[in-house]
Amino acid sequence: MNRDDQEQTKTQQRERENNEIREMGTLELQGKEGKNRIQLLTIIGEIEGHEAVSGNTKATKYEHLLPRLAEIEADDETEGVLILLNTLGGDVEAGLAIAEMIASLSKPTVSLVLGGSHSIGGPLAVSADYSFIVPTGTMIVHPVRSTGMFIGVIQSYRNMEKTQDRIARFISEHSRISQERLLELMLDSTQLVKDVGTMLEGEEAVREGIIDEVGGISQAYAKLQEMIRKKG
Repeated sequence: MNRDDQEQTKTQQRERENNEIREMGTLELQGKEGKNRIQLLTIIGEIEGHEAVSGNTKATKYEHLLPRLAEIEADDETEGVLILLNTLGGDVEAGLAIAEMIASLSKPTVSLVLGGSHSIGGPLAVSADYSFIVPTGTMIVHPVRSTGMFIGVIQSYRNMEKTQDRIARFISEHSRISQERLLELMLDSTQLVKDVGTMLEGEEAVREGIIDEVGGISQAYAKLQEMIRKKG
């Protein structure tokens, strides 16, 4: 292959990568010798479920992420997954579906909370094998409700209470916080104005046992590489 052909191939690859970022919020990170080792996933904005969100709202579509996660599991060249989160929450069922898919991957996974991972973003953050949060990152835990950060799909109080238990159970099973302590934080009436719940900043989220470590992209990437080496 001559130099012009090489440049054309590189240009086409960059165009494919840019389109992948625009359309799906995903990117393959190349490791040594050009091997595709790590799949980067972003969960940004509102988690969109069966109903489309406003056209002016940034959204992560679960029908995009679920096939990609299945593809990652089936791809022998993908050795790990790095997940970047900055979400206000969204559809409960869609968020839990994505979280369960991430948690069931056989490949090592690391999550990094940037900005915030609120509401149903909690299960998404802890669904990875290891989780990070930047020092200024925040997490808000609160009860399931039919308006606000959660899209209202469950109307009865009993069913909302069951869904709240599902969320709390998932978080406690995939982190170091107990379900009882998490429910205490969810029902705290002293922190959020006109609402119940708790906002945790980076170090607080780690102290409570929801997130494993305070750190940024370099720490998250290094941890994932370490996990890949140990598995190999």
